[in-house]
Amino acid sequence: MATFRVADASEYLAITGWGIHDVKLAKKAWVFAGQQCKRFSISPVNYEFEVHAMSAEKLPFILPAVFTIGPRITATGAEESDRKDLETQLLLYAKLIAPLHSSRSHVHELVKGIIEGETRVLAAELTMEEIFKGTKSFKEKVFTQVQLELNQFGLIIYNANVKQLVDVPGHEYFSYLGQKTQQDAANQAKVDVAEARMKGEVGAKEREGLTRQNAAKVDAETKVLSVRQVGQGLKEEAKVKAEVQVFENAREADIAAAKAELAMKKAGWDKQAKVAEVEASKAVAIRDAELQMEVERKNALRLTEKLKAEQLSKATVQYETQVQDSNAQLYSRQKAAEAALFEQMRTAEARKAQADAHFFEQKMSEDAKLYAKQKEAESVALLGRAKTEYVASMLQALGGNYYAFRDYLMIDGGMYPEMARINAGAVNGMQPKISIWTNGGGADGAANAGAEAAAGSALQQVAGVYKMLPPLLSTVHEQTGMLPPAWMGALPKDGAAK
Repeated sequence: MATFRVADASEYLAITGWGIHDVKLAKKAWVFAGQQCKRFSISPVNYEFEVHAMSAEKLPFILPAVFTIGPRITATGAEESDRKDLETQLLLYAKLIAPLHSSRSHVHELVKGIIEGETRVLAAELTMEEIFKGTKSFKEKVFTQVQLELNQFGLIIYNANVKQLVDVPGHEYFSYLGQKTQQDAANQAKVDVAEARMKGEVGAKEREGLTRQNAAKVDAETKVLSVRQVGQGLKEEAKVKAEVQVFENAREADIAAAKAELAMKKAGWDKQAKVAEVEASKAVAIRDAELQMEVERKNALRLTEKLKAEQLSKATVQYETQVQDSNAQLYSRQKAAEAALFEQMRTAEARKAQADAHFFEQKMSEDAKLYAKQKEAESVALLGRAKTEYVASMLQALGGNYYAFRDYLMIDGGMYPEMARINAGAVNGMQPKISIWTNGGGADGAANAGAEAAAGSALQQVAGVYKMLPPLLSTVHEQTGMLPPAWMGALPKDGAAK
């Protein structure tokens, strides 16, 4: 029975079984009896994870990344080889990855393992500064190496987004670097503010000097103008007098009548001239005093502002100096901590190298001992083979007589003289005590014993045992120095046991 199967736009059919050599991929196909058809998706999948790596200075960091990975579905070119390569990639994906889609964690762990491995290998060859400054090239190298590993699974990276490098908790390298940059910017801003304040104070001093110069110039011009006005008045007065004199000469007849009026007018004119002169001089003095008061007031305000600026500048400079000292102490402490950490790392590496050297030395010593033992075993084996050949040849020469060969070896090895020497050494210096006793002595004793045996008298046997005890006890006393108990009897006197 056959069924017609059709895959979706983002799917492929993987057919195996009867009549198919390996795996057949198709978008639509007839599936016959003895064949099996599985659908698998070719849609890319997003994998998001954080890669933990370590730089050449052994500084750990985290590389957050999001990869969009899926099977290759388009050929790189229009050639036949490109199409075959595409089919090969799809077959790899169908065989290795598609069966794992039911458990997505397996594919996630596979991709994560590849990316973490390549990232750690590349990061171990670069310092943290090189990674941070060359982030773009570092990411491109990671993508290239990861793609090479994914090719063997028929996968391709459609998109990769690597976020900014992140510190590992307890190793705040990037945080300290950012704080250093912010602190440098803040210090530069403070320097710029101080320079702007300096320029403002200098400009204010310059404007104050120009003001005082212009005020002095106006005062001088005012005085010159007042003197000119006085001279002009005098000129006008002389002109009037000349005209009056001309008028008097022209009209001598009217002089008498006009003398009183002229005297009055002259007195009024003199009074007005003097009053005007006094008023002008007083007005000049008043204006001079007012201007002097304004100058003194401005000077007081200037001195006040100057003292404020000086005190504020001193306080600001002192604050900034304290801040710079604190920053310098913090930086020096950080550098000292980094130097101590670096020294500890160097010490650990030196200890590791020393341990490796000690291990290598012990290994070489053990190898030398092993070699010596091997040579010793080889020499023992050679000696054994030589002895075996010697024994075989001697037995063959003696006709297989083992006892004759043993005697020959004992004689050849000096065994008998050695045994004699050892036995002589064993009895050398001994002082044996020999005791001899009898209960009847000679033939008489034998006759008596025969008679007693013939008679079968038990009493006589007991008497014989009793006769044997005194010499036995004497012998024990002589050999060991021990005395018999009192209930057994006393030892015989000297010569009694003989």
